[in-house]
Parts: sequence; C-alpha cells; structure tokens
Amino acid sequence: MTKKTSLYNLHKKYGAKLVEFAGYEMPIQYKDGIIQEHKFTRSKCGIFDVSHMGQLFIYGKENLTKDLENIFPTDLKKLNINQSKYSFLMDENAGIYDDLIITKILEGYLIILNAACKDNDFKIIKTKLGNTYNLQLKEDLSLIALQGPEAKTILEKKVKGVSKLKFMNGEKYKFLDINIFISRSGYTGEDGFEISIDNNYVEKFVEEMLNEGAKMIGLGARDTLRMEAGLCLYGNDIDKNTTPIEANLKWAISKNRIDTEYPGSKIIKKQIQSGVEKIRVGIKPVNRVIARGNTRVFNKDDKEIGKITSGTFGPSVDHSIAMGYVENEYSKLNTKLFLEIRGKKIPANICDLPFYKKKYVKGEINV
Repeated sequence: MTKKTSLYNLHKKYGAKLVEFAGYEMPIQYKDGIIQEHKFTRSKCGIFDVSHMGQLFIYGKENLTKDLENIFPTDLKKLNINQSKYSFLMDENAGIYDDLIITKILEGYLIILNAACKDNDFKIIKTKLGNTYNLQLKEDLSLIALQGPEAKTILEKKVKGVSKLKFMNGEKYKFLDINIFISRSGYTGEDGFEISIDNNYVEKFVEEMLNEGAKMIGLGARDTLRMEAGLCLYGNDIDKNTTPIEANLKWAISKNRIDTEYPGSKIIKKQIQSGVEKIRVGIKPVNRVIARGNTRVFNKDDKEIGKITSGTFGPSVDHSIAMGYVENEYSKLNTKLFLEIRGKKIPANICDLPFYKKKYVKGEINV
C-alpha cells in the first residue's frame, strides 16, 4: 500500500502532480512546472518534502562510535556534536547498499537514509550492532529541505539564530514551543537547510515558509538540481554494483580509515592503490539531446565503453547534461565520446563535475 507523508494534503492544495516514489505518493511537480521550480530554487527559495527518507536514531554512548566505525568508512571520532558527514553502507565487496548522512548527536547518532533503502539499511545496521544499542527508525518525524539563496533569510524570520549555522552542522531550535532539529546541508548545489520536525507541526511550519515567499518544489526539479550539482542518486548512479571509488567519491572515505577494517575495506584500499576499471564522469552531449539512463557510450572506434546512469536538461546551465560510467582510460577531461540515442551516435565530451558551480556559505560545494 502506497504511503503518504504528513504534507500530502498540502501537496494537493497547491496543485501537485503526485506519483509513486519509493513506496510513497510524492509530488513530481506543481502548477509552474519543473523548469520554473528549478529556476525559483536557484534564485529564491524552494521547499522540498523529503519526509519519505529515513531518520534513524541510534542511542548509546560507550563504544558506539567504535562500533559504527566497524560499519562505516568514516572517522566518527573527530565529529563534533551536531556535525554531519556523508558516508556509505557497504557490503564486503564495497558495493554500496546506501549513501547516507551521519550526524553525531548528544544521545548518539542520527543517520539519514534513502527512502527505498531505509528498511533494509535498518536490518543490516541492527544485525551488525546487535542488541547493545537502542535503534529507532522514526515514523513520527517529517523532514523538510529549504534550498536556495534566500533560504537563510526566510528561515531566520521564524527560527532565530539559524543563519549562523555552518555547512554540515546542525542544532536544536524551537518552533511554536516544540523542539526541531535543523542542519545546514542540501542536495541542490545551493545553500540550504534540512528540518526534522514532528508530523503534527510540519504543515504549519511549511505554511509559515510559504507566507515568507518560499515555494513548494517537486521531485522533478530536485532531480535536475542535483544533476547540475553533480550529485549521485541512489539506484541510478550508485548501487550494490558500484564502489565509492568507482563512483568518484573517494573524498568521502576518511583518509585515516583506509588502513582500518570495515565492510569492503580491502577492496577500497586495493582500488585506491591500483585504480579502477570504470569510473563515474560528467558528460555533455554537443547538442540539446537528452541521454537517459542506460544510454550506451562508445569511443571513436565504435567500441562500447560505458553507459549513462542519469541524464537531463539543466535549466541553469542551459544544456543537456549526463553522468555515467566509462572505462578509466576514457575518463580524461574533454575526451570525445558518442552516445547511442534512438539509433544515432551523438557526439559528447567528458566534462568537469559539478556542471553548475555555486558558492556555499563556507567555500565551494565539495563533490
């Protein structure tokens, strides 16, 4: 049975086109359409309902950090309270079960999981940790993302002090005398915030943001925004058949963890030392044709060398953009490729990621 988030009625009120996504009825777009929603987020402030994602709280203190480092390739000991890190849950072959955000909180850790993966993630982590700690995959909390250059101004009007947050850090705040948790992060390449709030208050919170000039944005624009930012979508660009090194995400493996033990650590170390056969790259077709997922990639000698995993038209860069995996020898910048689209070979070039560069509150986005 398809689930609904606590903002379902609000989505309907504002004219959302709803689709099934990861077991939930979610807004793909509203009345203005994907391109206008995309541009509004880039210029002002968009509101995204990401309540379908999992909020996993792991409560415990003694040995919890050490035990989680046996699961994730991240240096958790150096995390400050309410600081976040991007990481992975992997199998023994370094295949990615999920990519996630780990935040150290006073009572333990909060891990944000992808919607389609959250139940399986919970089982894997619970099995690895045993019964030593209290694990809760919260169903009574919603998750809202405010993204765009005006996000801090709009949010500050209702939550004092939030504009002082540093990137990838969070804090507890009050809204209508209830506790909410806000972190400064996002998935769009823009400055932004994610707000964890009780289901009973989320509709009121979103209405307050709308009254200040924000607009509701659907999953369609979320996808074009994250594509321009060069960020992976689980199930498209990364999965159990890809490793973080192949996905060009080595930066997310803590340097001092390369020689330590965690699932997939031997493969990770070997790939860092010896290289990989395939790697994720940015690709730009020479014209405006869109290369969708599974589009085959060829070299100039008509040899198949890879495939596209995500492709769209980027409204902010005014060009077709794509990401995919190619054999490592073809991954150099400006290498000429050919994409097989509707029976024709379309010229394309390897390009830098991200496609769209934006300044964060503290330096450039790190992807």
